[in-house]
Amino acid sequence: MRRRLFVVIAFGLIGVAILISLGIWQLNRLAWKESVLAEIEARIGSAPVPVPAITDPVDDRYLPVSTNGTLQGEPVRILVSVQGSGPGYRLISVIEAEGRRLMVDRGFIAESAGDAPEPTGPITVIGNLHWPDEIDGFTPSPDVARNIWYARDVAALANHLGTEPILIVAREPITDGPVTPLPVTSEGIPNNHLGYAVQWFGLALVWLGMTAFLGWRITRRTA
Repeated sequence: MRRRLFVVIAFGLIGVAILISLGIWQLNRLAWKESVLAEIEARIGSAPVPVPAITDPVDDRYLPVSTNGTLQGEPVRILVSVQGSGPGYRLISVIEAEGRRLMVDRGFIAESAGDAPEPTGPITVIGNLHWPDEIDGFTPSPDVARNIWYARDVAALANHLGTEPILIVAREPITDGPVTPLPVTSEGIPNNHLGYAVQWFGLALVWLGMTAFLGWRITRRTA
């Protein structure tokens, strides 16, 4: 009986120790992720700079930029839904700026607003570079005939519009009108480490309770 009880207790304590260590690891990851998010937020809101001649989707993600130019052609419409505004579209336009053709995400227009007049003349765009990861196996192919896309695929959009694979997400309105900027934020970056830590600590408590119950059953049988 003593040997069996010892094995149960040893196995239980080892399991509890492993689960607690996993919970502590997740808490450490939480602190790291919060630091990363704080750095991203600080970068997003910093002073804009000219669009670099050469950009990197990793190193230049969220980089604040400013450029002057004119919009060209009809914007691409990305189907989205915004809480409180219902269904609508992100408008992705071509901007010719300083001899370059780039893309600018002007923001959201509600489906009920109809077609907004296109800005004419020189404009200033202030926003952040972004290469959003919105494509998965369930994303429909774009309906080019109806000018409706279902995700911001920067490479595909650049090929379709004949621009560099650079997307500026406006953080300020470009002109007056029904288009509302949807600026880049860190809200879409997952941070689930606290929930994972709670799960591991909860499992440790359950494991400890099961170990105590099993040990009690063993001692009762031999009493």
